[in-house]
Amino acid sequence: MIFVFGSNEAGVHGAGAAQTARIVHGAMMGCGYGHVSNSFAIPTKDRTIQHTLSLDTIEKYVQGFIAYATGRPNLTFQVTRIGCGLAGLKDVDVAPLFFGVPENCFFDEKWRQYLGDHHTYWGTF
Repeated sequence: MIFVFGSNEAGVHGAGAAQTARIVHGAMMGCGYGHVSNSFAIPTKDRTIQHTLSLDTIEKYVQGFIAYATGRPNLTFQVTRIGCGLAGLKDVDVAPLFFGVPENCFFDEKWRQYLGDHHTYWGTF
């Protein structure tokens, strides 16, 4: 299962789910977006790691992830609550960005109330 986590555009994976992605799932320092090893980074903070990206910018990254996951039905993706930790965003704002994902994406249980029962949920991080 590919661990999908919120990162920053600089690819500094030093805390939160990003640190877990680096230590446990093979995320690579310097790679702020995309699939590396058993992880997939989706930026929610800018290159300076000081500012949270706009929802419009995050949505563009999420759309890229959705296209990637759709094209790889043989992989499964464990999507964390990206942006809802260190980036300070609200679940109610971020979860809907994932409408339209393929069936090979599993979500944090906390997003069930926003995404509905037609998705698969894995628990919580």
